[in-house]
Amino acid sequence: MSVQESRQATGKKQARRPAFDRDVAERLATTEYQRVADLLGLLTPEQWAADSGCPGWDVRAMAGHMLGMIQVAASRRELVRQQLASARTAKRDGGLLVDALTALQVRKNAGLSTSELTAEVRRVAPRAVKGRVGLPAFLRSQTMQDEQDGWWTYAYLMDVILTRDPFMHRIDITRATGAPMVATAEHEGVIVDDVVHEWAGRHGMPFTLELSGPAGGRWQHGEGGERLSMDAFDFCRALSGRGPATGLLTTQVPF
Repeated sequence: MSVQESRQATGKKQARRPAFDRDVAERLATTEYQRVADLLGLLTPEQWAADSGCPGWDVRAMAGHMLGMIQVAASRRELVRQQLASARTAKRDGGLLVDALTALQVRKNAGLSTSELTAEVRRVAPRAVKGRVGLPAFLRSQTMQDEQDGWWTYAYLMDVILTRDPFMHRIDITRATGAPMVATAEHEGVIVDDVVHEWAGRHGMPFTLELSGPAGGRWQHGEGGERLSMDAFDFCRALSGRGPATGLLTTQVPF
C-alpha cells in the first residue's frame, strides 16, 4: 500500500460521525425546515433582494440554494443528478465541487416566484426528512471526502451538515434583512451545543466559553485556557469563516 493509500485508509477509519442519535437528527431536521419556511414566508420584496452577505448571492439566490439542498435530500435521483452535473462543471472549470453544486441549485430554482419557492420548501421538506433519516445503515456508514474538511460518513452529512447548513443561512438571512431569528434552547441550542463539542474536539485545547442568547450556555474544558464570551450565533458565524476570528475561533467547523 502506498503512503497516500495508507493515509486515505486511515482517514476513512476516522471519518466524522454524528454525535447524537437519529431520532434527535430527525427532530432537528423537521424543525429546521419549518423554521426556514416560516422565515421565507415573512420576507418582503425588498428583503428578498437584499445582499445575503455571501459573495454573489442576494437572499433570493440563497433561498434557491437552500431549496436545492432540500430537493437533494428528498430524492436519490435528484442527488445523483446534481452530483454528476456539479462534478462535470467543477472538472471543466477547475473549481470546487461544492461551489458548482450550490450554483446549480440557484439556477435550478431561479424560475420560481418567491411564494412558489416558499411553498416548495414546505412541500418537499417532509420527504427530505424521510430521505435523510431513512438512509439505509450500509449507506450511512459509507465515507466521503469533503474537499475542505477531510473524511465524513454519509450519516454525518445527512444528520448534521444538512441541518447546520439551513440553520446558518437563516442567520445570514436575518442579519441581512432584519427579520427575526427564532431561537430556542430546544432546537437552536442543541445545534449550537453540538457545534461547540465538535469545535472543542477539533482544537483539543483548554477553554472556557460563554455564549449568550436562547441558544447559548457555558462550556469549559481543562484549566487556564482561552476565555471567550460572545453571542451564540456570532460564535457559529466565526467558526464558519463568516465573522472575525482569532485564537481558538480560527478552528473552523463545517456548516
